[in-house]
Amino acid sequence: MTKPLVILEKVQKHFGDFIAVKEINLEINEGEFLAIMGPSGCGKTTTLRMLSGLEEPTIGEIRMNDQVMNKVKPHERDTPLVWQSLALFPFLSVIENVEFGLKMRGVDKLERKKRALEWLEKLDILEFSERDISTLSGGQKQRVALARSLVLEPKILLLDEPLSALDAHLVIRMQAVLVQLQRELGITFVYVTHSQSEAFAMADRVVIMGNGEIAQVGTPKDIYRSPQNKFVAEFVGRNNILTGIVSDVKKTKAKIETGSGVFSVILENNSLKKGEQASFVISADLVHLSISEPKTDNTVYCKLISEEFVGSMVTLFLEDQNNHEFKVQMQERELSKFELKPGSKIWLSWSLKSTHLLEVN
Repeated sequence: MTKPLVILEKVQKHFGDFIAVKEINLEINEGEFLAIMGPSGCGKTTTLRMLSGLEEPTIGEIRMNDQVMNKVKPHERDTPLVWQSLALFPFLSVIENVEFGLKMRGVDKLERKKRALEWLEKLDILEFSERDISTLSGGQKQRVALARSLVLEPKILLLDEPLSALDAHLVIRMQAVLVQLQRELGITFVYVTHSQSEAFAMADRVVIMGNGEIAQVGTPKDIYRSPQNKFVAEFVGRNNILTGIVSDVKKTKAKIETGSGVFSVILENNSLKKGEQASFVISADLVHLSISEPKTDNTVYCKLISEEFVGSMVTLFLEDQNNHEFKVQMQERELSKFELKPGSKIWLSWSLKSTHLLEVN
């Protein structure tokens, strides 16, 4: 089993009376692409700053290769950080920007130029080596920032929302560049983002943070299909969440009475009892449409409110008779068969195996 490269143990960060990071325990494995995701103010950037040495934990320890890093200064760590703003030096050329960290480490002129040119070539921007930073596009500047960090050949690279300022088509291209680089180099990437699509497209594991705490850690598939609690289910987006009272319990399934109807859920390791409150989630892409009432346990009759198109994929927003919102996600070509328009009525249904019971918060 791979030994963790970095361990955060009972780490807290206080700013006066405000607790930005309450208490987190996390292991970061060598060679993995780890994404930290959460809403604004959840503590993800503060956690990254503690990893980089820009902030010191108030309580707890950060260890890297068994060395306690709490008081180690940023320039003494092997943890370069690629900023959201990129923080390139406008008065230096492209190659001078890439050489800068090596210069600070006392690498001689010929060696640092050689290594800088190698990384500019790897990132496909060698032709811009003598250019002024101001003449580059957003994507080119992003590659310079990566080269400046990677030329140091670190064990771990920290990235703070590095693609947030790029146009949508450049974001997709840079995602591919980052994943390819990480796989080829075997460097551990810790990537902070608020974007679910970025985290799920690139990361081996995802950390969901909320209110200064870790809400869940898992693969993108685990997070998306099996959120552990209501916070995670709401944060990852296109989910339908229903809450009600348990009306019947059997060995492998239970019935939950909600304002939208009575629905069946699968029981695995859960110990639900009749009369207690429970919540469950169904992913929007696992909900089916039907003109006539389906012959299954989980059905609800809804009215179409609006549609949202993203390429060939469409998300339908519907409401039941009690104004509870449901979301359905499907291919546009499949939707066209139903000839729906705002106000149209239609049945929704989902299979028992598509339900996921949430932990009680």
